[in-house]
Amino acid sequence: MTPDRIDIAWVLIATCMIFIMQAGFCCLESGFVRAKNSINVALKNLADFCIAGLLFWLFGFAFAFGAGAGWIGGSEWLFDARGALSTGAFFLFQLMFCGTAATIVSGAVAERVSFASYIVLTMVISGLIYPVYAHWTWNTGQFGGEGGWLVNLGFIDFAGSSVVHSIGGWVSLAAVLIIGPRTGRFLPGQSAMRGHDLMMSTLGVMLLWFGWFGFNGGSTLALNETVPSILVNTTLGGCAGGVANLILSQLLYNKIRAEDFLNGALAGLVAITANCNNTSALSAVIIGAVGGNVAILGAELLERWKIDDAVGAVPVHLFAGIWGTLAVAIFGDPAGWPVTASGLPHDRLTQFGVQLLGCIAAGVYGFGFTYLILRAINIAMPLRVSAQAEAIGLNQAEHGAGSAVLDLVSDMERQRREGGFDRPVRVVLGSEVEQIALQYNRVIARVNRDADALRRAIEDLKRAKQAAEEASNAKSAFLANMSHELRTPLNAVIGFSEILTNELFGQLGDPRYKEYASDILASGRHLLSLVNDLLDHTRIEAGRMELNVAELDVQEQIEAAMRLMRERAATASVTLQASFPDLLPYLMADERAFRQMLLNLLGNAVKFTPPGGSVTLSADLEGDGRLAIQVSDTGIGMKREEVPRALEPFVQLHHHMNKSYGGTGLGLPLVQALMRLHGGSITIDSAEGNGTTVTIRFPRARVRALPPLVAAD
Repeated sequence: MTPDRIDIAWVLIATCMIFIMQAGFCCLESGFVRAKNSINVALKNLADFCIAGLLFWLFGFAFAFGAGAGWIGGSEWLFDARGALSTGAFFLFQLMFCGTAATIVSGAVAERVSFASYIVLTMVISGLIYPVYAHWTWNTGQFGGEGGWLVNLGFIDFAGSSVVHSIGGWVSLAAVLIIGPRTGRFLPGQSAMRGHDLMMSTLGVMLLWFGWFGFNGGSTLALNETVPSILVNTTLGGCAGGVANLILSQLLYNKIRAEDFLNGALAGLVAITANCNNTSALSAVIIGAVGGNVAILGAELLERWKIDDAVGAVPVHLFAGIWGTLAVAIFGDPAGWPVTASGLPHDRLTQFGVQLLGCIAAGVYGFGFTYLILRAINIAMPLRVSAQAEAIGLNQAEHGAGSAVLDLVSDMERQRREGGFDRPVRVVLGSEVEQIALQYNRVIARVNRDADALRRAIEDLKRAKQAAEEASNAKSAFLANMSHELRTPLNAVIGFSEILTNELFGQLGDPRYKEYASDILASGRHLLSLVNDLLDHTRIEAGRMELNVAELDVQEQIEAAMRLMRERAATASVTLQASFPDLLPYLMADERAFRQMLLNLLGNAVKFTPPGGSVTLSADLEGDGRLAIQVSDTGIGMKREEVPRALEPFVQLHHHMNKSYGGTGLGLPLVQALMRLHGGSITIDSAEGNGTTVTIRFPRARVRALPPLVAAD
């Protein structure tokens, strides 16, 4: 085999290796998406290569490498490979690059673009975008003509960091911006939509890596002495990208995220592609490492901007591709750069400017032109599938293709939607979900057998709930009626007792009669208090308690309550005292309810304080604007675990020492209920043998800063 034929054989072998990258993209992207879209993504990968191959043969190769001006080629239409052997190999090699650029887009727009729309998108990139930019950067006049304007300026992109990867990334970015994110992708609390088979995606990365040896190594178009170093640099770039991504992922997320790691290795390979023939091994490691980190940071940027790239194509191919193109001027050996008219290569700054210009040209043309075309196409033919098709998955919606997993999920969704379990789910024998489907059918069969019993139990619960509500209503009505009926005779008893005690005492004769009348008066008042508490409790419980809100003088109300309780405290040999500032704010509250709360708290404190003890009522305006009223005693107190029970109606805690303190157990529960009606709160601090402190707090909205007369001054 002559040297020329060896070179041609190497190019053809590299071409076949690049074609394996199509299988790599298929595995990578199918694994990165959800199972309901995996078949659709795989078919798009095959379809875009078929479309790109035909268009590149028809006119794409002519646009890219045909003779013409510096902007577009104009020869080699419908390329015929029956000419020179080397020309046919070159055409086939370049066709693989065009197919790769088109395939990059399929992953970015996955899961929401219709198959027909994707065919149109493939035609745009493989027929217009890629060939024209390839002419600018790679046409050196192989078939005559002036060559591309960028390559004539000295632009370098050895194997396609910009020509293939950045162009694919720019088209992907334009497409995802027009199409929009997947449904639910950026909803609050929604986690990322993870791929269904990352093992397949890992295999895809390995296949792509193998194809990259042909991608970069074959770009020499000859089996020469530079091929081994190119393959070494390619390997080091990919390894460095993966390792750097591992480190950064651990630092950012405290874990290794599979998708990021896979994309990091690919980004390292993308970054080294433009410069693998003209850098040292150490430079290749640096370039690949930066590329791997660019991918993970780029993905975070897209996430922040709510741009949905299903597989991370934009960070990997666009961002890392731009970096790799610029790295030519940073790390490349100037001796290998094109020679200018002066006979010398560019200096680094000049070369960097040319490289930057090439990146800008790719962005303006690849993104700008694509965006305009796709925007127009989207108006005439929506690129995105319907919401229903997206929900059920493009496998089923576009191809009628299913899988055992999707069939199971679909049947379970039908049962959820219809609310019935009358039909079992489908069982695909030998599938990965056969046992799950069988066991699920056993469960719903048991549910169906017990359905009647379950319905009966539900009906019994409904009847029991209704009966309980009726009993509660009857109880409330009975207590309200009885309380009302008792108050009339009690008021009469209290009135006559007061007459006997105060006006007729001197006419009763025997002093014992006054004692009897006083006992009747005290008992009547006590009973009336109990009846009033009971009536208020039933009204609150029934939701019929209404507040008559007015502006109250808090100081006046406290002094009135203290006057009413002094005789009772004196009788019990308990010291009663009050403590509050000279000026208390006014309060918007129900006067009767406010006084009742004060009397209940003071009455409880006096009742449970032994002779010789003390009860203190204090009031003050707290820092947050709430009005706090506090009643403290030195009484018997209660255990801390008993405090919640003290707020339950009809519960009496103190029956120890063979002594009953009387009452209905409604004092504190009524205070709590009335405070809730006022929007306030109650807190209790107590310890057995060390007294009790009860604090009620009225909200700031009910407090008036100063009494009206003082404010007027």
